[in-house]
Amino acid sequence: MRAGHPWLFADSIHRQNRAGKSGELAVVYDQQDRFLAVGLFDPDSPIRVRILHTGKPLTIDRDWWSARLDEAIKLRNGLFDQQTTGHRWINGESDGWPGLVLDRYDTTLVLKLYTSAWLPRLEETVGLINEQLQNERIILRLSRNISKTAERQFKLCSGKVLRGSPLAEPVIFLEHGLRFEAAVLQGQKTGFFLDQRENRRQVESLAQDRCVLNAFSFSGGFSLYAARGGACSVTDLDLSAYALAGAKRNFCLNRAESGIAACHHDTAQADVFEWLKESRALFDLVIMDPPSFAKRASERTAALNAYGKLTTLGINHLADKGILLAASCSAHVTAEEFFEVVRQSALKSGRKFVELQTTRHPPDHPATFKEAEYLKAIYLKFESPRRSRPGA
Repeated sequence: MRAGHPWLFADSIHRQNRAGKSGELAVVYDQQDRFLAVGLFDPDSPIRVRILHTGKPLTIDRDWWSARLDEAIKLRNGLFDQQTTGHRWINGESDGWPGLVLDRYDTTLVLKLYTSAWLPRLEETVGLINEQLQNERIILRLSRNISKTAERQFKLCSGKVLRGSPLAEPVIFLEHGLRFEAAVLQGQKTGFFLDQRENRRQVESLAQDRCVLNAFSFSGGFSLYAARGGACSVTDLDLSAYALAGAKRNFCLNRAESGIAACHHDTAQADVFEWLKESRALFDLVIMDPPSFAKRASERTAALNAYGKLTTLGINHLADKGILLAASCSAHVTAEEFFEVVRQSALKSGRKFVELQTTRHPPDHPATFKEAEYLKAIYLKFESPRRSRPGA
């Protein structure tokens, strides 16, 4: 904790002077009864205290929180222009707001909570956000682990509009000039995968004259960048009909872009593993950005095996000079482990390849401690004879 780790687990607490309520400030002392830290108390979570401050005692009041919000905003100054109106303002513990995320989608802000400790502080928190960040509305999203508590004790539900008018239509925002829908009321995360922004931009630079497969495509973010980058065709592959319908709508939103209008866009609703096993099509660029394969530490080994199988399947669909983008969002799999699995699968394929680059978190998603590091991606380029083209 002195070194900066932001979590105090229940099993590490030697003695507690009283039961405590969620959202209270908990003062932590070491074995010599010296002040160690202060944090938000959550009696229902294994992470019993989420640390706000270590070192010398100080007063945690409204001015302190206001300054902390100002720090997060300043960290992002200069990162985005008017062509990008979707990004993260607060990234939980790494911005000093443990268990809280705040995302921007144009003039709509989405506040997602991962601990019930924020529920008693919600009114004050929304007031601070509204003072410092211009917005038309603020929407509340809740993680599953606190939804029942929020509804039972605070009459709050995920998707509630905390400030501003109700939503009559989808929220549209810009990312590097492209228009996207954000499912802010019920969609995954806060409505969109903002963390892959820079990888999407990299895909755009690699897509010229390529046939592209976007596996686990969700709402087609990578596909739109590939199309604008000059891709001949893009195939969105996902098990969710809802996600594929969103991808089609996002393509329609951007038809004014000449590259997107010229690009042939297909969708395939199927289990990605099964589709990759059965299809014989080849592509010049294969993107694989699956959901987390390891939601808990016990699933780590199975996740590594799954990443290896998925990489092998993806490589089998690469044409000569084809590029593979493999990404992982599993926090319980380290970047080093993931990269090694992908590299080993590439070696076992028997095809010559070069590693183009690896990437981690974008600047608006800082990760200041080990458990916060989840996002990683690797780009490989392969050589081999061509067999067939998509649809052949």
